[in-house]
Amino acid sequence: MAYKLCLLLATILFLTFKGVSQNTFVPDDNFEQALIDLGFDTPPLDDVVPTANIINITSLTISNKNIQNLTGIEDFAALSQLFVQDNQLSSIDVSANSNLQIFWCFNNLLSVIDVSNNPNLISLRCEENNLTTLDLSRNSELNVLTCGNNNLLNLDVSLNTKLNRLICSNNNLTSLDLSKNPDLSQLSCDGNELNILDLSNNLKINILNCSNNVLNELDVSAQTDLIELNCSNNQLCYLNINNGNNVNITLIDFSGNTNLTCVIIDDLLNNRSTWLPLNYQDYVISIEECSSKVLVDNLEDFIGTSYILPPITNGNYFTATLGNGIPLTVGDEITRTQTIYIYNENGCFNNETSFSVIISDSPYFIPKYFTPNNDGTNDFWQVIDTNNSINTISIYNRFGKLVKFLPKNSPGWDGTFNGKFLPNDSYWYEIVLNNKEILRGYFALKR
Repeated sequence: MAYKLCLLLATILFLTFKGVSQNTFVPDDNFEQALIDLGFDTPPLDDVVPTANIINITSLTISNKNIQNLTGIEDFAALSQLFVQDNQLSSIDVSANSNLQIFWCFNNLLSVIDVSNNPNLISLRCEENNLTTLDLSRNSELNVLTCGNNNLLNLDVSLNTKLNRLICSNNNLTSLDLSKNPDLSQLSCDGNELNILDLSNNLKINILNCSNNVLNELDVSAQTDLIELNCSNNQLCYLNINNGNNVNITLIDFSGNTNLTCVIIDDLLNNRSTWLPLNYQDYVISIEECSSKVLVDNLEDFIGTSYILPPITNGNYFTATLGNGIPLTVGDEITRTQTIYIYNENGCFNNETSFSVIISDSPYFIPKYFTPNNDGTNDFWQVIDTNNSINTISIYNRFGKLVKFLPKNSPGWDGTFNGKFLPNDSYWYEIVLNNKEILRGYFALKR
């Protein structure tokens, strides 16, 4: 019995002694030297550091020390801030540092970073590495993330709802979902392959750099705090910065977007002397005006026995509106009466004109009906007079009341009388030619 008691006491004393004198294995000489320089170890370099000297350290800065191996970091149990940037690390294990809040490891050789056991992490800087993936699904407290200049193909920040600053520049991202990040104020996603950037849920953004992507359109009209915008070198054909706060924006650069049709702004009179490019002219104040910026040729109506489609510069011929129907080409012969549409588009907006080809032996064409419903087709009753032989046109309702008088070269009748829409009905015309001949007939108004 006495023997067993002595043995137990001896074991306790051994373990106590061992605990007091426990060391942490630090095989990288540059890491150990950095700890010596900080006063946590003493020479010589012997690959061990007293654990008691480091176990309660909360902040450690060992940047730019040419460290290749961070073995030993696991015994820094109280560590909340770790700065190991600008070293030669190809791997790092911070799974034992569960209190970590700030972790900067940028400009190393890391291909993988595991922060799944760091739930308190609020700032992660891992740019300038060789990362292809980055799992942040267990870092719900993350506020700052900079992961630019890696090889990331995807980036999921849907569970990082407190994210305020995101810099993911110069990766290989083709999409970026920010719908779950309402507190985002600074976003740099330049140098990727993004073709869509939806910021409808990111109303607090004040600094945005999305340059050097393949974006087709960009709308920041809801970002009323915006002070800097760089969306240069994309494929934009549409940019909306009508956010009511243009006067407070200090930097705007949308240069290098050769297909840009229009830029929607607050006020055409605002000072834009610092906006790039300086020579841009196609500013508008509403999206409806953008279609008018798409150039499209306009041809006169034709009456004759046949018509050859002439060359045009802006647009293409179609037999139906909005680029529908049968495509026609320059030189095609039109041998029946029809409307020809010239349609042009640039990816975001479109514009079109139309003209009538009337196959007839008569020098003028009198429409049998029109549909003034403001859809751009047959909105006016207009007589086509290729020889300019008509002098005046008078239009009467069924009761013989004059509702419209059209002088020579009038654009036609829109179906109104004293500013009011007239009803569906038949109306009578009296056309007086230059030679005093009078033509009478009727047509229908259809709404």
